[in-house]
Amino acid sequence: MSFSYKKLSAALALSCVSMAAVSTAQAVDLPAVPAAIKEAGQLRAGVRCDQPPYGYQDNKGDFAGVEVEMAKQVSLWALGSKDKVSFTCVTAENRVPQLLGRKVDFLVATLGVTPERQRVIDFTTPYRWGASDVVVKKDSPAQKIADLKGKTLATLKGSVQAKWFEDHMPDVKTLRMNSAADALQAFRQGRADAYTHDAATLVVVADNDKDARLIGEPFQISDAAIGVRKNEEQWRDFLSAAVLRMREEHLYRGWVEQFVPKNIQGYYISVFEQAKPAESL
Repeated sequence: MSFSYKKLSAALALSCVSMAAVSTAQAVDLPAVPAAIKEAGQLRAGVRCDQPPYGYQDNKGDFAGVEVEMAKQVSLWALGSKDKVSFTCVTAENRVPQLLGRKVDFLVATLGVTPERQRVIDFTTPYRWGASDVVVKKDSPAQKIADLKGKTLATLKGSVQAKWFEDHMPDVKTLRMNSAADALQAFRQGRADAYTHDAATLVVVADNDKDARLIGEPFQISDAAIGVRKNEEQWRDFLSAAVLRMREEHLYRGWVEQFVPKNIQGYYISVFEQAKPAESL
């Protein structure tokens, strides 16, 4: 079950197919914007507010992050201005209900593509892949995920990580919190022995907290995509074309360089530009 980020990096380096290779010399043509979107004249995006570098609120309370920039780019291409999009904070638990309740027009909110979600919403072409991991205290005896047996694990309500541990390691007690900030606080306060989330989020946590370390055993490798409601195929297809055009124009790399500390940019660039590695757990 052991699998390190060094091995993951090596696998990526050996991959002969880059996600960037799907682009062609000709610019991706965007299909027509749905009439209802044009008539509204303003987009409503559901984004994360507590998950840098993808979506968060800065010291001024402004929305920031890679996925926030993606939503602004969609606004530019759909309505002619990056300012024609408003943002709603969504959590792992409420983001799909917010979409289905028509509170937002699309979700660009670290949303993993899963069979359960595909039954109720549609997804665009994936814009990156993602993995899950676990962070523990630096002096923790846990060296691999199997060592968490009988331990308490902080996670988010409604997250794919919570479901994975429920299905694969039911002997791990999960402390399910409302937000990433709450889960991280529970871990730091010692109310949980470990904290599981997207590996991309935990890379930042481990870099900022010298008392914490990643187990470094990525699991649940999956795609992340923009979420839309069922029966909105024209809007889904526009967003899928926008995702491909962002890749073709190398916009993801620029946003990563804008929001991610230089010493950990390599991981984030790989999830946008490299082919998804094979599952190891």
